[in-house]
Amino acid sequence: MDAKIATIHSRLGGGPARNNVVCRYWMMGKCNRNPCRFMHRELPPPNVYRRTSEQPNLLRKEQSIRSPSHGLKNSLALSDGSEVKTAQNSTNHVIKDPPRKRPNPGNSLASNSGGGGGGSEYKCTRESSSSGTKAMNLEKIKPSSNSSVLVVEGNASEEKTVECSKKACENWMSDKCDKEDGCQFLHSWFYGDWFSTLAKLKGHIQAVSGIALPSRSDKLFSSSSDGTVHVWDCNTGQSTRVINVGVKIGALISEGPWIFVGLPNIVKAWNIETAAEFNLDGPVGQVNAIAVADVVDMLFAGAQDGAILAWKGSAKNPNPFELASSMKGHTSAVICLTIGRNRLYSGSVDNTIRAWDLDTLQCVHTLSGHKDAVTSLICWDQYLLSCSLDKTIKAWAFTEEGNLDVIYTHNEEHGAIALCGMPDAEAKPILLCSCSDNTVYLYELPTFIERGRIFSKSEVRTIQTGPGGLFFTGDGIGTLDVWKLTESHGRAMEIA
Repeated sequence: MDAKIATIHSRLGGGPARNNVVCRYWMMGKCNRNPCRFMHRELPPPNVYRRTSEQPNLLRKEQSIRSPSHGLKNSLALSDGSEVKTAQNSTNHVIKDPPRKRPNPGNSLASNSGGGGGGSEYKCTRESSSSGTKAMNLEKIKPSSNSSVLVVEGNASEEKTVECSKKACENWMSDKCDKEDGCQFLHSWFYGDWFSTLAKLKGHIQAVSGIALPSRSDKLFSSSSDGTVHVWDCNTGQSTRVINVGVKIGALISEGPWIFVGLPNIVKAWNIETAAEFNLDGPVGQVNAIAVADVVDMLFAGAQDGAILAWKGSAKNPNPFELASSMKGHTSAVICLTIGRNRLYSGSVDNTIRAWDLDTLQCVHTLSGHKDAVTSLICWDQYLLSCSLDKTIKAWAFTEEGNLDVIYTHNEEHGAIALCGMPDAEAKPILLCSCSDNTVYLYELPTFIERGRIFSKSEVRTIQTGPGGLFFTGDGIGTLDVWKLTESHGRAMEIA
């Protein structure tokens, strides 16, 4: 059953039901009628309708699993039943680096509530049934991770069993599905009622490799494996400039007025305010990841040979970037970098994560919890989150001895590609994880309850948050999607 629907069981309200039917507005958490002529009560999952005396009450079991608690370490039940003691207990899991405020709050990308195709409504198969056949129809439906079953309101003799898919219709994505409401899959690019799609920006012809929104700018930058950087106007959603570097771009980030682009054997640095451009030599092979550490004023780039190059900012020399170190340790390509707690964390094709001290630039931890390439890393509060092609997301925390240990492992059905974190409209922390099934899964932390999904024609390779509740996804065929946080009733909102 969808996690959003599951949380409704604890809500109160309603009155004496005049019909033996559950109120569908109550199920969505939107009914304000008291009394309501439809029932406000919990329904057992479909496989409980004919439960034998030996079967457990699955509804109660599911509720107990989804009861949230106050702390990532305690509420993430460990797969082996154990728990690692951390040096600090967290009571606040909001992102430390919230979306930045930027000028021009009235830009069309932030205010447009349409576009992009499809809403969050389910497209479901419906079976009309009389009271004499209702039990038989319910008995045929088997719950799965990709569908949920609801009973919607209507006349008592015309109740409908609705099986809702959590998978997008591939034919609909290609404008080939003619089943309309009869299709068993979603005719939408997403589901979830707390965000919506605003626009699809098309210009790249290969995978999007980076997305950046420089401070004090109304431009969005995106890079691609096709060797181009597109500059998008945030007011119109149009590409205003295309920079062709001629070779594959493996990464793109922004820091202040600077844009950094990872290329084979080089990192390009562009200052969008002064138009200055510098080539930073030193990497061997494709640069796949770039990060900036403000606390030490250093730029890091992970390369194909497994080395991480570090440049120190310098205001004295004509070139403001001075090569400081080549950090070696990984035995295969470095493909992700992140910074937190005075550490640089690197993930590699060699299946390991390394933690580097920012002061000494020495490796202080080697984490070997993954069984395949580590594809993405983010630091959240005092925790490190990692994902891998081994189909897992892992949460790491410091022990009292100063080591980093896995405190929770979340299993996916497909290889995990990219992570990103952001707060929702109620400041609840949300983790976005794209997987190799062309889907982005949105989880509420620390419980990992699913809050929605985003669907794409290809793998989503990069995810980036923006100002005012915006976030962006870039897929393997060059499409850049713009998303917007909404209030519960679907109206776009601004985040302070």
